Amino acid sequence: MRVRDIGLRIGVFDTGASDSIVDVKGVMVGHYTIIEGEGKLIPGKGPIRTGVTVIFPHEDRNVFKSKVVASSFVINGFGKPIGLIQLNELGQLETPIALTNTLNVGIVADAIIEYMLSLNPDIGVSTGTVNPVVLECNDGFLNDIRGRHVKHEHVFKAIENASSNPVVEGNVGAGTGMSCFEFKGGIGSASRVLPKEAGGYVVGVLVLSNFGRREDLTIAGIPVGLKLKDYGVRGGDGSGSIVVIVATDAPLTARQLHRLAKRATHGIARTGGYSSHGSGDFVVAFSTANRIPHYEESPTRELQVLSEGYMSYLFKATVEAVEEAILNSMFMAETMVGRDNHVRYALPIDLVVDLLEKHGIIKG
Repeated sequence: MRVRDIGLRIGVFDTGASDSIVDVKGVMVGHYTIIEGEGKLIPGKGPIRTGVTVIFPHEDRNVFKSKVVASSFVINGFGKPIGLIQLNELGQLETPIALTNTLNVGIVADAIIEYMLSLNPDIGVSTGTVNPVVLECNDGFLNDIRGRHVKHEHVFKAIENASSNPVVEGNVGAGTGMSCFEFKGGIGSASRVLPKEAGGYVVGVLVLSNFGRREDLTIAGIPVGLKLKDYGVRGGDGSGSIVVIVATDAPLTARQLHRLAKRATHGIARTGGYSSHGSGDFVVAFSTANRIPHYEESPTRELQVLSEGYMSYLFKATVEAVEEAILNSMFMAETMVGRDNHVRYALPIDLVVDLLEKHGIIKG
């Protein structure tokens, strides 16, 4: 179940229809999950607990020809993302965003390039090259990460599966082998809708959660992790990482999106995250409001831009959605046994409910 299924409301803004990133019109998400084998790790062979997730900024899958305004923010740079330098330099996203595990970044980026080349025969011939955006977390606690098991065909399947249906969360796609606060983590999503007087814009968030020590887990301000610190078997050092994707239909410049991306830090902190030394924490934010054609017909173009005084609404909406998306990634995840019989237990929702009821956060 999701966070709201237990009666827990995070923040004050309303959610979109699906309370996920696809509430931003046009955004599509697709997954491909690989689960094979069990028992002792045979490096390069298995067991396999991994996958790939792709996010399209709009329903026109040829993002190269119809780019969107974007920016990114590095919270802690212990990571191996591809494509963020050009994305920040130009303030443009020109491919779907792909998420996977750390050692699969190169293969997934190559698949994204191959996909974009298939759509655009002019790339590298009569126009420039293409900038794939791929981000990662380390799923090696459960997965044979040396095997680099996500191949081109899996990326193409995730692309094929991309839709505007409510986002599947938990042990799916890139989230298959991920951990969060030493429970099972993975993919989570949430959305917020601004009030009409602030433009009625939508903010949608998708996270790949793979961070945190058990005792730091905080839900609605309650130190749930301290109460559950002895639940099940723990493992790993809890350093981990998180990737956050923020989408909005508000007409923002790249500079404004950079400001928006920074606010993801507050949502992470509300759950107990603090970006450890070994944490690769990255945020990519994009706006669907203004399309940028690859072949521009004029030296200038007109853009709608949100007045700065309204940015605070978006900041707050982003913080709320990031917090809820992280919790959804845990609430929706299921217990998983991986390599060497390592176990990541699902968050014990019944115990969480009891704790929140005792503190008056939700009603029994």
